[in-house]
Amino acid sequence: MNKEQIKGAVKEAAGKVQQKAGEPVDSPSTIAKGVAKQIQGKGLKAVGDPKEGADKALDR
Repeated sequence: MNKEQIKGAVKEAAGKVQQKAGEPVDSPSTIAKGVAKQIQGKGLKAVGDPKEGADKALDR
């Protein structure tokens, strides 16, 4: 895993926690912020995926 993939995984996990924290208290803004963080995390992971593939290809 490269830095972008790690940052993405952490942000995605934080978003899941924030979303779940907002559900019992019925806070739509907290839930929405959590979902937004998850989307950002998935985006970062997606940016890191081609970099990971390039790094592996160069290591051959």
